Order: sequence, then structure tokens, then C-alpha cells
Amino acid sequence: MHDILLILRLLLAIALAFAVGKLVSKLKLPSILGWLIAGMILGPHAFSLVNQEILDNVWYQNIMHILECGVGLMIGTELVWNKIKKSGRAIVITTLTQSLGTFLIVSLIFGIVFLITDVPLYLAFLFGGIALATAPAPALSIVREFKTKGPVTSTLIPMAALDDIVGCIVFFSTAAVVAANLSAGDLPAYMIALVVILPLVIGVVTGLLAGVVLKKERNRPMTLILLAVTILAASGVGFLFNGLLPRPILNFMLIGMSFSAAFSNMIPEKRLEQIMGYFNPILGFAMIIVILNLGAPLDYHLILGAGIYTVIYILARACGKYFGAFCGAAFTKSPKTVRNYLGLTLLPHSGISLVFTGIAVGVLSGPVPECAQIIQGTIAAAAVINEIIAVIMAKKGFEWAGEFNKNIAVDDTERLNTPM
Repeated sequence: MHDILLILRLLLAIALAFAVGKLVSKLKLPSILGWLIAGMILGPHAFSLVNQEILDNVWYQNIMHILECGVGLMIGTELVWNKIKKSGRAIVITTLTQSLGTFLIVSLIFGIVFLITDVPLYLAFLFGGIALATAPAPALSIVREFKTKGPVTSTLIPMAALDDIVGCIVFFSTAAVVAANLSAGDLPAYMIALVVILPLVIGVVTGLLAGVVLKKERNRPMTLILLAVTILAASGVGFLFNGLLPRPILNFMLIGMSFSAAFSNMIPEKRLEQIMGYFNPILGFAMIIVILNLGAPLDYHLILGAGIYTVIYILARACGKYFGAFCGAAFTKSPKTVRNYLGLTLLPHSGISLVFTGIAVGVLSGPVPECAQIIQGTIAAAAVINEIIAVIMAKKGFEWAGEFNKNIAVDDTERLNTPM
């Protein structure tokens, strides 16, 4: 009975988030900003409709992982080899320049600040490792809501998958080195490889099986049933391995990306468009819940308590993302709009940053608790402030690039041509 009440509270929160998103969209702002703000207002730090008990509940976390896996389809289905082979080199180079550039700039700036303030320098590299990651869900929500299409969109979507991989490699490598130096043996070295390779392997293996069952053209109900079953299978394997690891840190969106990339390269393009046309309404619902979950842990009180480290972090990360993307796009002779505006779409950050921060705090809290407090307070405050600004700037990036309302929805056209 108690769990039923918690579920009802969650459903009410989802309905309220949807309503707030609609109100925000009336102001010509992306709905995601409304979902994010609703998450903060309804989360445990404000009205607590979505309280800490819900956030900590196993069934809630499992639902979030499944939905993250489903949202990953928006990225993975764009990773069709025939689509990306022409611009693959540019995407890889730009991903490396913007991610590694962010790591270097944030690490360098904090290194100078910490040298002056007598804070251990290794903390600067942890800040850099946390900063380089990008949360793809906010930008993808804008892509979906405003039907963006063009060079910036086509660069961003496959880049989101590569960015997650680079982010995990750099952060876990950095955290492992710091943990070894502090003799905090709770982060085994093999975790670096597992956290990147395992989600990819799980996604590809289950995605190949999905490709076999989804290849044949079927009506909407049967297609959605088969897709749901295969998504649940991919998530289930992820749950299994998460339970075997010392800590449950597998990236389920990465599982979803590789899962959908695998089956997308096995089936005809027309069938893929049909599948995603059927899946789009479910994807929209999943996006609301994922963003609501992203906002719920954020404490709006931290805006008032934000210190100089938070300001430095937000500005340094923004510079790294923008100028890293600019340099990569210029080097690869990408279109001018990619060079000028891609960096703005890469600013959303909070989901993955909070995960990385939790791991970093776990490494630091035993041997150097004062450093754990610095990194936890700085990133928590930055997550609140940056995410609100970043969503607006990401929307402006697509708008200034002239990519709004260019993508034609496939739902209606495919429905007319498909036997039921």
C-alpha cells in the first residue's frame, strides 16, 4: 500500500511537470526547462512530492534506468554507418577537441586557483574529469521538441554517444590515479575498462538480437511490443551486471545507444523510420520523466550559496566546450554554423556530473573529507545554475544555426503507408 502511494505521488509529479513544460513553452522557451524546474520544485529540497524515499527506492531507480535505455534510442538510431561515414572523421575530431579541451582548460584554471589557495592540485584534475562530460538528454529534448535539422543537429547526435565514452574513460582514469595516490582502494583499476566497454557489449549483443526480430515489417502494436521486450532485455542484462560490480555505475543510456545502433544497422531505413515513428510518443513521455528525475536532486537553495569555485567552474567549462568545439569544427572544415553554435548545444551537464561527483566524493571522503566537501558543494551548486542557463543557450544555439522546424515528423506519413 505504501509503494502504491509513492507511485501515485510520482504520477502526479509527472503530470505537473508536463503542465509546467506546456506553460514554459508558451514563453518560447523549451519545455525541458519547465520539466527541470518542476523537478527542483517537487523534489526533496522543496515541496518533496518526489521525496528522497522515492528517489532511493529500487523500483524507481530501475524504472529510470529502463527509461534512460529507451531515450538512448534517439542517439543510437542516428548511428547508421551509411549516414555517418561521410562526416565520421569530423565528428570524432570535434568530440575529442571539445571534451579533452574542456578537461585541460578546467584542470588548468583550477590548478592555478588551487595553487594560490593551497588546495591539493589533484582536485583540479577531478574537476576537469567531471566537467568534460555532456548530458545528452536536454539537448536531445530540444531537438525533438523544435524538430531541428541541419549540420549542428547531425553533428551533435552521434557526438553524444562518443562524448559519453570519452567522458567515462577520462574521468575514471583520473579518479583511479587519484584513488591510488590516496590509497583509497575502493575504485579498482578494472572498473575503468568495464564502465566503458561493458555497456557497449551489452547493448550490441542485445541489439543484434533485436535486429533479427524487428527487421520484418509489422503493425504498430506488434512492433512496439517487440521493441519494449528487447529494451527490457537490454536493461535486464544491465541490471544483472550492475549487481555483480562493486558499485552500480553502468551507464544505461550508453546501453540504449549501442543497442539501437546495432539493430539500426541491420534493418532497412524505411523500417527504421517506421519503428521510431511508432516509438516517438513513448519517447516523449520517457523524456519528461528522465528530465524530472534530473531536476529532483538539485537543491535550488545552492544558488544563493554558490561561491567563487562554482562561478569559475561554470565559466571554465563553458569556455572549454565552446572553444573546443569551435577549434575542432574549424580544423575539420565543418560548416560555419557547426563552428559557431555547436558548443552552445554541449553546455547541459547536470545528470552525468552528479554521478561523477558522487564517485569522486566516495574516493575523497575517507582520506581527505575537506576536499570531498569542496567538490560536492561546487558541482551541486553549478548543476542548478548551469542547467537553467545551459538549456536556454542550447535552444539559442539551434535557433541561431537556423535549424528550427526543419525536421518533418514521420508519425503521420508512416502511419498512412503501414498496414495495421
